[in-house]
Amino acid sequence: MEFMSLKSPAILVARAIFPEVLERLSLHFEVESNQEDHIFTPQELAQKASGKSGLMTTSSEPVGAALFAANPQLKAVCNMAVGYNNIDVAAATAAGVAVTNTPDVLNQTTADFGWALLMATARRVTEAEHWLRAGHWQQWRYDSFLGADVHGATLGIIGMGRIGQAIARRSTGFDMQVLYHNRSRLSPEQEAQANGARYAGKEELLRQADHIILVLPYSAQSHHTIGAAELALMKPGATLVNLARGGIVDDAALIDALRQGRIAAAGLDVYENEPAFNPAFLGLSNVVLTPHIASASRPTRLAMANCAADNLIAALTPGQRPPNLLNPDVLKP
Repeated sequence: MEFMSLKSPAILVARAIFPEVLERLSLHFEVESNQEDHIFTPQELAQKASGKSGLMTTSSEPVGAALFAANPQLKAVCNMAVGYNNIDVAAATAAGVAVTNTPDVLNQTTADFGWALLMATARRVTEAEHWLRAGHWQQWRYDSFLGADVHGATLGIIGMGRIGQAIARRSTGFDMQVLYHNRSRLSPEQEAQANGARYAGKEELLRQADHIILVLPYSAQSHHTIGAAELALMKPGATLVNLARGGIVDDAALIDALRQGRIAAAGLDVYENEPAFNPAFLGLSNVVLTPHIASASRPTRLAMANCAADNLIAALTPGQRPPNLLNPDVLKP
């Protein structure tokens, strides 16, 4: 790949991405890429950022005050993710560094996957497949792998942003009632479009919902939104799906609840301390486990990478404003 002259801004692409996106970036920048996909330590990332004007990161790279102090030339950090809890935005603003994310482009794909997890969890799909693959299927039985109905059930959504609303719209075909809990209520028009979703307090939602999906952003305030007390409020036959971020669920409390049968099942795409998730999950049959792939369709991941590239190009082009700027104060004189 041919890069531009050394007069072009230098950037670091911290994780492997699509070659066509690297090619596009090379038209604007001197690019150092990590196609080997080595996970940088904070010290390695700070060293790699030396001399760079911009970073393209993912949720796996923590970016904070120490990196900014070591690299005062840095002007932009563009995250290839909707979430940005890996970046200290306040420290970035203080250092004059623009921070961006990639909203909207993954809403529909993530909502699709939320339904995939919900269905697999409620109907015990992976549990039944493992049993079949192990050679246990000898005959049909009336009580084999009895799961929970989805049609006609009550769906609870905690976090009613764009993805939560997309999940709610999909429930129309299942004739579900939808409860939601969010920091702010939707407008009446938005509620109507989201299958007539009704706002509920958190405890009311936990007590009434048959299936609960978590799609709220991670923050210090949302840490362990679902813990032992919340799990105790849920119906014994209820299921819980986490599409959001690790840390929103107290995984140890969830493992205990699943082990004791306090709820029926869980479907998880994210975990505390991922990818080093709690190994006790592997000993449970009533949990569906996937490796943070809710947005993992090729068109969507490519759109995410191009969105991050759009942000980086705009951030490092004089006179342009990144389309997904999270800290507009950096643009003030």
